[in-house]
Amino acid sequence: MSSNNLITLNRWVLSDTHKDIGFKLELANLLSGIALACKITNNGIKRAGFEQNFGLAGITNVHSEDVKKLDIVANDAFKMALKSTREVFCMVSEEEDSIIPVPESQSGNFVVTFDPLDGSSNLDCNVSVGSIFAIWPKASTDHSFSNADVLRKGREMIAAGYALYGSATMLVLTLGQGVYGFTLDNSIGEFVLTHVEMRIKSKGNIYSINEGNSIYWDKATSEYVNAIKSGSNGRSPYSSRYIGSMVSDVHRTLLYGGIFMYPADSKSPNGKLRYLYEVGPLSFIMEQAGGKSSNGSTPCLDIVPNSIHQRVPVFMGSHDCVTELESFHQQHKK
Repeated sequence: MSSNNLITLNRWVLSDTHKDIGFKLELANLLSGIALACKITNNGIKRAGFEQNFGLAGITNVHSEDVKKLDIVANDAFKMALKSTREVFCMVSEEEDSIIPVPESQSGNFVVTFDPLDGSSNLDCNVSVGSIFAIWPKASTDHSFSNADVLRKGREMIAAGYALYGSATMLVLTLGQGVYGFTLDNSIGEFVLTHVEMRIKSKGNIYSINEGNSIYWDKATSEYVNAIKSGSNGRSPYSSRYIGSMVSDVHRTLLYGGIFMYPADSKSPNGKLRYLYEVGPLSFIMEQAGGKSSNGSTPCLDIVPNSIHQRVPVFMGSHDCVTELESFHQQHKK
């Protein structure tokens, strides 16, 4: 076992690697709570077949989407684990209508937004899914939270990450000083450091988009996708890879390079992915890894949402790929 494998998540957060980070002890405690929620969610997924937890729960969420039984398991795990840390001021979940309060007796200094189980529509066919989270310092000076605590641009985040429940269970994290990956060692029940200073290639040759929506795309997106897959301008044609779980697609893009796209289109004019707990945190990770994330014209981290479940278009991945995509959008604005 290499020396990296001896560094647990908690030890890494508390190490001298992060000398300039404030609230280090509190942040370590909060991330321990998030790691616990991810372990509970991971265990729920692994045992779903034995415990009859696949399939629909028979209800819909705030987005009018069918809720899976495991969505509820994961959402409850995150809420309970986060409250128990006594570090959280308020929360936002993909599964709940409004801001989730934390009793004053358990309240702390951080705002956490999360998608407890991203890609859950793929659960029944055993495709990799994940959890996404973002952490901000609270804005309010008293215990009364408001929209000002959560409707904030991504650049105000102090940490973001995602868990990937696949052949291995990984936790990929940034504290604003690079991106690091931790793999769950089931023999000891700990996330241990396995990926140090993860960096994305400046240019890749894989594109990831749901081409079933191509009839709804705008001209800029259509022309860009046609250009990269046809090998125009002397380039080699890009390969297409699309899983349909955002965490899985973005994780592959981070490791192999290329571009992940979920554009606005005539069917979803504001895009489909939510800013606070999907696009924002994954954009933070992508930029910290040397990549780029854009809505076609503006860096995603500069977007200020106007509602907690606001949807936005997103293009993220290798810097050169996203820059080229933006040039297609710019040409169609002239």
